[in-house]
Amino acid sequence: MAGARVTLTNGDQPPTHDILSGEDGQFSFANIASGPFKVTVTMAGFATQTYSATLRPGEFYIVPQIALAVATEVTEVRVGLPPVELAEQQIKEQEKQRVLGVFPNFYVSYVPDAVPLTPKQKYELAWKSTVDPVTFAVTGAIAGIEQAQNQFSGYGQGAQGYGKRYGAAFADTVTGTFLGGAVLPALMKQDPRYFYKGTGSTRSRILYAIANSVICKGDNGHWQLNYSGILGGLASGGISNLYYPAQDRGAGLVFENEGIGIGATAASNLIQEFIIPKLTPNLPNHQTAKP
Repeated sequence: MAGARVTLTNGDQPPTHDILSGEDGQFSFANIASGPFKVTVTMAGFATQTYSATLRPGEFYIVPQIALAVATEVTEVRVGLPPVELAEQQIKEQEKQRVLGVFPNFYVSYVPDAVPLTPKQKYELAWKSTVDPVTFAVTGAIAGIEQAQNQFSGYGQGAQGYGKRYGAAFADTVTGTFLGGAVLPALMKQDPRYFYKGTGSTRSRILYAIANSVICKGDNGHWQLNYSGILGGLASGGISNLYYPAQDRGAGLVFENEGIGIGATAASNLIQEFIIPKLTPNLPNHQTAKP
């Protein structure tokens, strides 16, 4: 039979070779270590068959014909939500994630194999993150610090200066969140979330967190360069030239700020990986992704 899965195991070792039988039902393995071996043949709708023997050094071994028998009973039951509904459910869990029970942390997934978001869900997540009351409060604090340190001095002081700083800071949040977290991820089919690793050595987790400042998961589940995040940051910086004081504008500043932003994202990812979970109540149970 063509298309049967044939797995070869050497002794007590894990399966080392795995192929599909050809059109005539034949298969072959090369460069096999001598010693005991077992061949396992599986195919949907048929009972699993095995064959064991011992291979001597330099021997060319021909396995006798293996006949597949129809399984006496085949039952397959799949129970679960449609992908869109499952993604919506996972988003609802993310929206409960608040550091210290206060600060929103919606763009982190503790489910490593989370369902990709639809374009609509990416926009919804960006909207909820932007209009969260804590976002307005944090923006106000940032504007206050900028005024106290007289940053963006072109805005002046007083209530008017504070209002301009608040408006600029909130505009940065809106453009950065929507361009880098919704518009471009929807167009480029990329996932804007950080996927918590939580397992492996400390070194591997550090490298993972840093790498995620420039890579992301695609909607196809594969890792790729984070075009949407990087371009979103550059686009947001370009838009900010419309409302920042003249001395705080320019293409050079846009690229400089994007470089700083990537570094800040790497630092933020490290905090997400090692500190934030300890400060966030009611996290979903983290499960290691299957290889």
